[in-house]
Amino acid sequence: MADALVSIQIIPRTRNEEDTYSLVDEAIQVIADSKVKYEVHPLETTMEGDLRELLDIVDRMHRKMIEKGCPSVLSEVKIFYKPGGASMDELTAKYR
Repeated sequence: MADALVSIQIIPRTRNEEDTYSLVDEAIQVIADSKVKYEVHPLETTMEGDLRELLDIVDRMHRKMIEKGCPSVLSEVKIFYKPGGASMDELTAKYR
């Protein structure tokens, strides 16, 4: 059972101010490859799962950006942790 939601807005820095959309796509692919439930939104991506696993994914996303040549990465991360169960569907049901 999922115990956390983690939202991340990743902002890779490039050496010559290149477009970063392709890098953000690569970061989202790290999430997709992990097989956790996730939703992409205009300004952030939200994942659902075990908190430790989700934080590991955040780490892998940052490392992927460095592998792609970014000198640094800035991210905003939000965490909702509820040991009894955390669900995107539960938190957004009234809006759907």
